[in-house]
Amino acid sequence: MSAFPEFEVVPAVDLQDGEVVQLVQGERGTEKRYGDPVEAAERWIDQGAATLHLVDLDGAFEGERANADAVERIVEATDVSLQLGGGIRTAADAADLLDRGIDRVIMGTAAVNDPDLVAEISADYPGSVVVSLDAKDGEVVVEGWTEGTGINPAEAAARYEELGAGAILFTDVDVEGRLEGVQTEPVRKVVEAVDIPVIASGGVASIDDIRDLRAAGASAVVVGSALYEGEFTLEEARAALE
Repeated sequence: MSAFPEFEVVPAVDLQDGEVVQLVQGERGTEKRYGDPVEAAERWIDQGAATLHLVDLDGAFEGERANADAVERIVEATDVSLQLGGGIRTAADAADLLDRGIDRVIMGTAAVNDPDLVAEISADYPGSVVVSLDAKDGEVVVEGWTEGTGINPAEAAARYEELGAGAILFTDVDVEGRLEGVQTEPVRKVVEAVDIPVIASGGVASIDDIRDLRAAGASAVVVGSALYEGEFTLEEARAALE
């Protein structure tokens, strides 16, 4: 079963110090705070979200999960599909989360550093690994977008599909968090390289941006700042796509 049999708008619930935040360009110190994680999760579910995109930002920065309590509260309080990234560095980390009720684990830096991790986790939990490819100026970047790898995102996506990844999360760092719109061509190239779902992230500022990403072939789009800042509601986005 595909992770996204129908196109979805997926709200982001980014966690820092136990609160929901949104960063600009992924940089610490730029965060705006939006309160309690469970309240945010329930608000998006009430508006029709079928999937939530959880990110442990402290885990992403520090390399180990730091918002486990908040994640556990969301798991207990909700019954929608949950995907989680940030600080998941080992197969044991992934297995623990999947056994605790997370549906898909998102692996970025760890998957780039050790692609075999994807195959190892997928062997026991088929379709559960979402490989996060963050791209800046046409190359995959890691370590909080601070280090270039020289890796082409589309080629990387195809390789991870071979290793068993259930989906690709493609984040366009060049537009992430700016609320200035999306670039569809980088997304289209990744979509054309694989047969698994591609989840687009970065830059969504309007419902037209969501339509454009769907037209580019994305199976889902993660939306953060635009929803939290009230540029449109999740209900409006879903209605416009029907």
